[in-house]
Parts: sequence; structure tokens; C-alpha cells
Amino acid sequence: MRHFLQKLLKTPLIRLADRFSSRPDQKRVNKALSALYEKIDSGTGKNGITISLNTDTDKFIIFSDQHKGARDGADIFARAEKNYLAALAYYLDNQFFYINLGDSEELWENTFITVKKHNKATFEAEAKFLKNKRFIKTFGNHDLYWDNDPLASAGLGIIYHQPVDIYEGVILKTTINKLPLKIYMTHGHQGDLQSDGNWFSKWFVSDVWGPLQSYLRINPNTPSTNDELKTLHNKMMYQWSSKHKNMLLITGHTHQPVFKSLTHLELLYEKLGDAKKANDDQAADQIKKQIVNRENRGDKMPDFKGYHDTYFNTGCCCFNDGDITGIEIANGCIRLIKWAYGPHKESTRMVLDECKLADLKLNL
Repeated sequence: MRHFLQKLLKTPLIRLADRFSSRPDQKRVNKALSALYEKIDSGTGKNGITISLNTDTDKFIIFSDQHKGARDGADIFARAEKNYLAALAYYLDNQFFYINLGDSEELWENTFITVKKHNKATFEAEAKFLKNKRFIKTFGNHDLYWDNDPLASAGLGIIYHQPVDIYEGVILKTTINKLPLKIYMTHGHQGDLQSDGNWFSKWFVSDVWGPLQSYLRINPNTPSTNDELKTLHNKMMYQWSSKHKNMLLITGHTHQPVFKSLTHLELLYEKLGDAKKANDDQAADQIKKQIVNRENRGDKMPDFKGYHDTYFNTGCCCFNDGDITGIEIANGCIRLIKWAYGPHKESTRMVLDECKLADLKLNL
């Protein structure tokens, strides 16, 4: 019965949520991102923090969208937990600073107590970064509780064994090619009423979609789910970032990795073109296999290309196959990375793409 209902209800339920919830709007996105950036950059308020980046020595890993749940049918993080823990162990050992960009806990569908009970291992792993003063936690739309509930600070203190500041954004400041560079990071739901305060979406997820997802064991967070909306939102993020000089914008939220303003699938098509121009048939064949694999998993070609290398998206830590993606900033480079299970279920780090910060084509 469950299998039959999965096929019958998955598509109409997702479409219903999209139909009645508000969609992102460029003006709202622009206004929200700009207001937050100005508050953080000016140092007014408690919305965020600025950090100096030494490109020769400092190393950062940025993950988002774990959506830690209750280890039930609706817990889309369960399959990825092993990869996430392996990644955190690697980055801790290699002296990385961990920036969590929100939606780490799925608090639309679960209570804080439930999430705390079923995710002790990941909280302990994150706490090690905090103990070494190498951890920043921001909130997203699904864990907005950390920002707006008066008991949130006490809850964070319990799971991390010490006080934890919660932010809406972070700015890294450095100098590249003798010019200032600011790397602005936030969850990315700002300005999207579907995810930023719309009553229907919250009610639907908590009272309708959550219980149904648990029973039907449906994971909506794959690249194919609502690809049109994800592409639109990433496009709006790019449009905002492209108008600001000497700046990169890194977000999460859409669960769709973006590197240098292009999705991973777009980057593969670019590499395929380069391989064909170089008459490298072997490389072209390997890239074609990767493209087919991505398309079979549901990736579609978005309808935009960036003119500047100003926008990046971490992807998520809850893909259906257990993969997680993130952004590394280290050794003067920025990288899109993936942790995936190998043939023997071992967790393996892969670099999907990388570029020197000095080689980025920015709006200068």
C-alpha cells in the first residue's frame, strides 16, 4: 500500500505546496540581502559577524541543509549522516573553520527535544569545532527556532555544552590582487515568502506534509524536485551578487550546488566543450558519462549562465543517495566538494570543481 501511495501522491502533494505558497521575488530578495549585508558589514545589530581571511593560512568549510530529524521515514538526513561525520572528522583534523549556513535541524517537522535525542553524534562532532573556536552557526527557515524562540539559547547550550551565538550571516574579508574581497554568506531564504514567514508553507509542512512524508518515506530534497523554482531562486541570488563589486555570495537553501554562478551540470557541459576542442576523446567520454549520471538522477539544465563568478551554493547534506556537498575555501582556492560512499560504503572526499580566488572573474 505504501509503495502504491508513494507513486500516487508524491507529485500532486509537492505541486500543491508549490501552488499555494509564495514564490521568490527579485525585489524582496534584493532588499532582504542588502539590508542584512549592510547590518553585518557596519557592525550594527547582532545579525552577523565579520572575520578576516588570511588566504595563505586560513581554511573554511561551509555546509548547509542537513535537516537533521527523528530517524523516521521523514528523516532525509539519516542516509547522509555517516558521510557528514566523516567529513567533520577530516576538517577538524585539518584545522578547518566550520561555518554552518542553516537548516541544520529540521524544526518544522520535529521538536527540538526529538532532534536532540536522535542526533547526539553529529552535535558532538560539531561541538569539537566550537570548543576550538572554529565554529559559526547560522539559522535558516527550517531552524528559525534558533533565532526567534526565547528558549533557543538554552537549548543550544545543552547540545553543544557551552553557549553558542546564532547569526543570520557571515562576511569574510580579505585582499586579492591588491583589491578588497568580501565573501558574504547566509542561508539564502531571505526575501522568499514561501520559506520566510508564509503561514501556509509552515502549516502544510508541520501538519500535512510532515506526517505524510514520514509514512510514505518520500525525500523531496533531490535535484529534480521543483527544479524550476530552485533555478529561479539561484538566478535571483546571482542577480543580486553580480551587481556588487569585489564580492562573492555563498548560500544554501535550494539544495542545488552552484559554483562560479553555474550549476554542476552546466560546468560539466563546459568541460565537455573544452575536451572536444582539444580533441581529447577519452576525457569527453568520461564527462559524457558524468552528464548522463547527473541527468538520470534528475538534474536539468537551468536557463541561466552567470557573467561573473560571484555566486556559489553549498548544495545540501541530505541527498537521497547519502551524498553531501559543500564549499571549501583553503590555500587561496575555493572548491565545490562532495563526500560520497565508495564501493565498500567508505566515505570519500571528491573535488567537483575548484578555482583560485585570484582567478575569479568578479565585478570589479
